[in-house]
Amino acid sequence: MPDIPLLKTRAKDSHKGEFGRVLIVGGSKGMIGAPALAGMAALRSGAGLVTIASPECIQLSVAGLVPCATSIGLKDNGVNISSAGVSELTDKAVGERLFDVIAVGPGLGRVEAIVDFIEMCLSEGIPVVVDADGLNMLAESDWQGRLGGRCIITPHPGELARLMHCTSSQIQADRKGYAMECALCMGRKGEGKEGKESYKDGGNSVCVLKGYRTIVTDGQKVYVNETGNPGMATGGSGDVLTGVISALLGQGYSCFDSAVLGVYVHGLAGDLACDKLDEISLTARDLVDFLPEAFIKTRALSDRENRH
Repeated sequence: MPDIPLLKTRAKDSHKGEFGRVLIVGGSKGMIGAPALAGMAALRSGAGLVTIASPECIQLSVAGLVPCATSIGLKDNGVNISSAGVSELTDKAVGERLFDVIAVGPGLGRVEAIVDFIEMCLSEGIPVVVDADGLNMLAESDWQGRLGGRCIITPHPGELARLMHCTSSQIQADRKGYAMECALCMGRKGEGKEGKESYKDGGNSVCVLKGYRTIVTDGQKVYVNETGNPGMATGGSGDVLTGVISALLGQGYSCFDSAVLGVYVHGLAGDLACDKLDEISLTARDLVDFLPEAFIKTRALSDRENRH
């Protein structure tokens, strides 16, 4: 099983532009907390700059929750980002290349045009993390073979079941197998040994199957996480994980290393919070608050490894 990646050290003359410009795309009427949690987590995980793109109807509410992030209000239909809003987003993200990493999904709601946006970003070499409603939109599309490039998806068993057209029970009975198969299907289609069309390893495509002993795999390498506890089974935990992984991608870690380090630190923050608050009282916001201590402990592990 792969080791936990070492945390990188920062040069004394570093500036914010060196640590990633992360864009969080999400939110809808009644779901302002999801993109806010992802944004807060990205900032606590070292992102240099964080921007949250949400429907115009909730932009100010989201911005008020995350004062250290900037915000973009996109055209909406009164609830969700509209197709015109996705076009605006594409101009900024792909046309102007304003962001280094894009996370799609927290609180997004139903936005069908987002699938083409995800594929376009990946085709232009922009790393994308897809979670929550981003995954639900993918599940309704012909997603297999369209997610080659630097892409990380973070489904829970129900979301992976929708992507793989099976049941949650089947996923839980073979978590490693389904996660590996999904990661392989994310890559571009190619020609197999017998000349038939088949799915090739996307190389940088990673599936993070959440749950007890979260699995991270690129279809070949597999990491099984051992941090975390049942108190983290609460709304918003996945949004925090999306922010953590996105921030690490922005700091130059590979997709696989970003996902491994992200789930480890996320779970460790949960364990630290649980020690102070107990499983029953733990909330997603607590995970954000305990990320600094989790990174301090992870830094200590990195320092010990470096000394050896």
